[in-house]
Amino acid sequence: MTKSPTPPGRADDPRPDLAAPQDRAALPDQAALPDRAALPVADPATTRRAALRLIRRDGRAFALMLALNALAAGAGLAGPWLLGRIVDTVHEGGGVPAVDRLALVILVCATAQLLLARYARFVGYRFGERAMARVREEYVDRALALPAATVERAGTGDLTTRGTSDVAAVAEAVRDAAPEVFVAAVQALFLLGAVVVLDPLLGACGLGLLCGLVAVRWYLRRARTAYLAEGAATSALAELLAATAAGARTVEALGLEERRTAAGERAIERCRRTRTRTLFLRSVLLPAVDASYVLPVAGVLLAGGALQGHGGISLGVVVSAALYLRQLSEPLETILFRVEQLQSSGASFARVEGLGGAARSTAPATAALLPRPSREPSLRPSPAPATPADDRIDVTAVHYAYPGGDDDGLHPAGPRDVLHGVDLTVRPGERLAVVGPSGAGKSTLGRLLAGIDAPRSGSVTVGGVPIAALEPEVLRRQVVLVTQEHHVFLGTVRDNLRIAAPGADDTALRAALAAVGADWAEELPAGLDTELGAGGHRLDGARSQQLALARVVLADPHTLVLDEATALLDPRTARHTERALAAVLKGRTVIAIAHRLHTAHDADRVAVMEAGRLTELGTHDELVAANGAYAALWHSWHGRDASG
Repeated sequence: MTKSPTPPGRADDPRPDLAAPQDRAALPDQAALPDRAALPVADPATTRRAALRLIRRDGRAFALMLALNALAAGAGLAGPWLLGRIVDTVHEGGGVPAVDRLALVILVCATAQLLLARYARFVGYRFGERAMARVREEYVDRALALPAATVERAGTGDLTTRGTSDVAAVAEAVRDAAPEVFVAAVQALFLLGAVVVLDPLLGACGLGLLCGLVAVRWYLRRARTAYLAEGAATSALAELLAATAAGARTVEALGLEERRTAAGERAIERCRRTRTRTLFLRSVLLPAVDASYVLPVAGVLLAGGALQGHGGISLGVVVSAALYLRQLSEPLETILFRVEQLQSSGASFARVEGLGGAARSTAPATAALLPRPSREPSLRPSPAPATPADDRIDVTAVHYAYPGGDDDGLHPAGPRDVLHGVDLTVRPGERLAVVGPSGAGKSTLGRLLAGIDAPRSGSVTVGGVPIAALEPEVLRRQVVLVTQEHHVFLGTVRDNLRIAAPGADDTALRAALAAVGADWAEELPAGLDTELGAGGHRLDGARSQQLALARVVLADPHTLVLDEATALLDPRTARHTERALAAVLKGRTVIAIAHRLHTAHDADRVAVMEAGRLTELGTHDELVAANGAYAALWHSWHGRDASG
C-alpha cells in the first residue's frame, strides 16, 4: 500500500548519530562498508541447476538450435575437403569441367551452411529471449517477496544493481553469447574431427591447441571469484553514491563532505582493484590463446610437407588439413571472446539467482521466534500456518536491538538494545497514540507491531500468534504500517489506488479519496485517468501522502499503524484527515505514532515512550492529571510550563 517502511535510523531511533531515513547519506561510512547484511549469492551448483531449469523449460527450442548448428557445421566441412580435391585434381592433370563441378558443390554447401546457420541463430535468439523473460519475471517475484527489513539492511544499491546491470548481463549472455558459443563449439568439434579423419598424424598436430586449453582452464578456475568480487564492489559503490545523492543536503548541513568523499574514494579504489584483477586474468588468457592458433597450422604444414615429400599423403590432404585448422581460429575466437563474457554473466546470474536464497517474507524475523527445525527427515506434513484468533495485540517483555552496530569510529560495534522490557496490550477497535521525545523508540515499536521486525526477546502477538511469523498475505490483512515516506507509482490515479484493491470500482476509489480529504483528485485534467509520475502530473508530498492513505482505506486492514503518516500535511488538514480516517476505519484498531499531540488528545489511550521504555499509559485526561512526562509534553506543546 505504501513505500517500504522506514528503515532503522529514524529521527527517534536511540542511536544518536543516525539521521532520518531521507538523510541516510549522512551516515559517515556505513554505505561504503561492503558485505554488510549483503544479499546472498548462489553457489555454482545452484547456478548450474538454474541454468538447466531454463533449458528444460524450453527444451524443444534448445534441441532444435543444437541440431541446426550441427547441420550448419557439417555443411561447412565440405568446403576445405572439396578444395583439397580440387588441388589433387589439378595436380593429377584433371580438366576444367571436373574443377567446375567441385566448385559448384562448394557453392551449394556454403549456401546451405549460411541458411542453416541463419535459422539456427534465429531459433537461438528466440530461445534466449524467452529464457530471459523468465529470469526477469522470477527476479521481480523474488524481489517483491523479500521482507522490507532484509532490503533495508542489504541496501537498495545491491538490489538495484542485481535488477539492472546483472539482469542485463545475463540477458545478453542468454540471447547472444550462449547461442554463439554453442555454434562455435559444434564447429570446432567437427573441424578437429575432419582433420583426424583426413590423417591421424596431422590430427595429432591439433594438440597444439592444448596450450590454449590450459590457459582457459587456468582462467576459469579464477574468473568466477574475481567477477563476483567485481560485482560486489560495483553494488557497494552504487549504494554509496545513491545514499550520498539522496542526503546531499544533510551531508552539507553537517559538514560531512570530507568523510563522504573519503568513503567514496575507498569504494572506487575497491572497484579499481577488482577490475584490475579481471583485466589481469584476460591479459594472460588472450595471448596464450593467440599462440595456440598458430602452432597447429605450422605443425600441419611442416609434418604434411615431410609426409607429402615421401609420398605418404597427397598435397590436397595437406591443404585441406591446414584449412580446417585455420578455420578453427574463428570458432575458437568466438568461444574465447564469449567465455570472458560468460564468466562475467555467470557471476551476474549467481547474484540474480542468489535472491532465491534470501529469506522469504518474514523469515529473518521468525527465526528468533520459532524452534529450530530438526536435521532428521520427517514424514509428518508441515503444519498449516497459524491463524490469529482475534485482533488483540499483545506486547510482552519486548527487547529489541538493530542488527550490527555503529562501526563508524564514534560508537562501539555490536548491537545495543533500543527497547527495554516493553509490555503493552492493544484492544481491538482501540485508537492508541504513542508519544515521546525523539529517540524514545516509538518508530521501532511501530515496526514490531507491523511485523517488519521481530523482538530479540519477548513476544509481539496478534490473536495469540507472533506477528512476524504470519504469512505475508495474512499479515497484510491484519496490520498495515503507513509512514511519512510514500511512493507514487507510474500510471494513472486509478492504477495507484487499485494496488490496494484491484476489484474496486470508481465509486469506491472516489470515496476513499474523499475520506482522506483528497478533493484535488476531481480537479485533475483527466480525473482518475490522469497519468502520474515522470512525464505526467506530479504530486507534491502532501498529495502523495493522501494518495497513500486512500490506498489504506481501500485495503481496510484490521490494524493500522500510522508513523507520522500525516507529517507532510499542514496541522489543520492533518487533524481533519486523521479524524476522517478514524470515521472510515471505525471498529478497526489504529495505532498512531504521534509528534503532534492533537493526535494523542483524540485517541482512546496514550502510551508514553522514554529511552526505549513504556513509562506511562492511560487516557489523555488521566495522563495530564498525573502531571508526569506526558503532561510536560502537553503543556510544552501548548506553550505553557508543566507546573502551571
